[in-house]
Amino acid sequence: MAETITSVPANGNSPAANSPSSEVYAVFGAEPEVQAYAMAKYSRSSLSMKESLKEISAQKAEKFLNTFYFQYGHRSIADLAHIAVAVERLSILAAIAVADEQRWDGQERSTRYQDFRKSGYYTPDFGSDQGARELYQRTLEGLFADYEALSEKMFRYLAEITPKPAEMKQEGYERTLKARAFDISRYLLPLATNTSLGEIVNARTLESQVSHLLSHTHKEIRLVGELLKHAATSPAYNVNHDSLRSLVERIREVSPELGARADAELLKEVRVSPTLVKYADPNTYEIETRRELRQIASELMGDAIDQAPSVDLLDDEPLDVELVSTLVYEHCEYPYRQIRRSIADLSQARRQEILDAGLRHRGRHDEMLRPFRAGQQFRFDILMDIGGFRDMHRHRRCVQIEQSFTTHHGYEIPPELGPAGALNTYKTTMERTSSAVKTLGNSPVPEAAENSQYAIPLGFRKRTLFKMDFAEAVYISELRTGPAGHASYRSVAYAMFQEVKRKHPALAQYFRVHDVRQPVDLLQR
Repeated sequence: MAETITSVPANGNSPAANSPSSEVYAVFGAEPEVQAYAMAKYSRSSLSMKESLKEISAQKAEKFLNTFYFQYGHRSIADLAHIAVAVERLSILAAIAVADEQRWDGQERSTRYQDFRKSGYYTPDFGSDQGARELYQRTLEGLFADYEALSEKMFRYLAEITPKPAEMKQEGYERTLKARAFDISRYLLPLATNTSLGEIVNARTLESQVSHLLSHTHKEIRLVGELLKHAATSPAYNVNHDSLRSLVERIREVSPELGARADAELLKEVRVSPTLVKYADPNTYEIETRRELRQIASELMGDAIDQAPSVDLLDDEPLDVELVSTLVYEHCEYPYRQIRRSIADLSQARRQEILDAGLRHRGRHDEMLRPFRAGQQFRFDILMDIGGFRDMHRHRRCVQIEQSFTTHHGYEIPPELGPAGALNTYKTTMERTSSAVKTLGNSPVPEAAENSQYAIPLGFRKRTLFKMDFAEAVYISELRTGPAGHASYRSVAYAMFQEVKRKHPALAQYFRVHDVRQPVDLLQR
């Protein structure tokens, strides 16, 4: 009969004679790179984790990682060093870029549970164009004023149509309705809005994340990449520093010699990844490929944008057609079907040239770009508001190919605005902002198009290609149609289910979705 593996105390005491021989214990207190080295030694040494950690110093870890990680390319070693990082006061636009990583784990400020009217906003560099800077500031200030007014108006409206149950506390009632009101007013929040996020990632992911951010089209995001790199290689914030400092001083009063030793041991500076992230630089492969593919997309797609459904489950196609279409998709604003039609009309030789452009600049250790993660059977071309996209963006098992932020696809109109008497004001704000974005994009300063995107409110639509397997299609449809969710992604998730049902009717019975056409209890959380 097989033995059951149980955990034993981590103090090293031997288990009883009749206990399993396996030993399982958690490890705490080792610096991330030291721990990564100790775990990597399992493949090269018979030492236990405790024995390895006792013999390893930070210097040994750095020497080992420099050899095996950078010289020999054993990049999986960095998967073993996990790092917690806080990124604060960055724009929502930049936060989307930071979180755009499949191996990312993190949390961002919620537009449902927090009031963003006092968050402030990011202002890009407009150089000598004072007129553009003033237009930008007027536009942003107007959006925040309208956001505040709409939040209050929607709360009053929702309170009028939703009586408080007798058993519900007033505080909980108001908190729930405020969250629902923020769900509506968030459509006016601009991408420039300041937010904060925290992430826990391994060093390998952090290195590729930093490299990607340093290669980005937006100056702010490149700066965030530099700050992430600096945070990983500089002394980290020690939450226990003040209490430990007090303890060291008390020890010093008793014994100066012990105090000095305690100071060296307890208050030493710790750098969470001084070795594994130090060589993260802008990615030439990404930068040069983006430049070439943008030119190709511009030459290939010159027609007006076709009308397309908000959620489109795509048909099967040859792999080379999917690869080329996806490469072009990221660098234009057209629906996938329209792009694929143009690709299908090309000669095989021309399609091969586009594929070559996607790989020509690939370096020795570069992963293929995301469009090459192809072959999934369930591929949805989705056009939805930016705020709803941010929620869908969290689904890491999807391969997501994003198009850029734009006002060209129009904006969503929450149905509650009409009955609340806020529809005309909302439309006026969105149209005025759209005009300002266009003017800002025509500024003569560098990166004017990128600068203008910060003024785009979350209610404007964005196109993204979501590729996934059947299990993920079921998971998203079930999770995101729940009545407590935001109306935007509920509608998208239900449309995904309907598209699968249309194309694969025999599979529809396996989806446990909520019908979004049914009335919602606004007090349900």
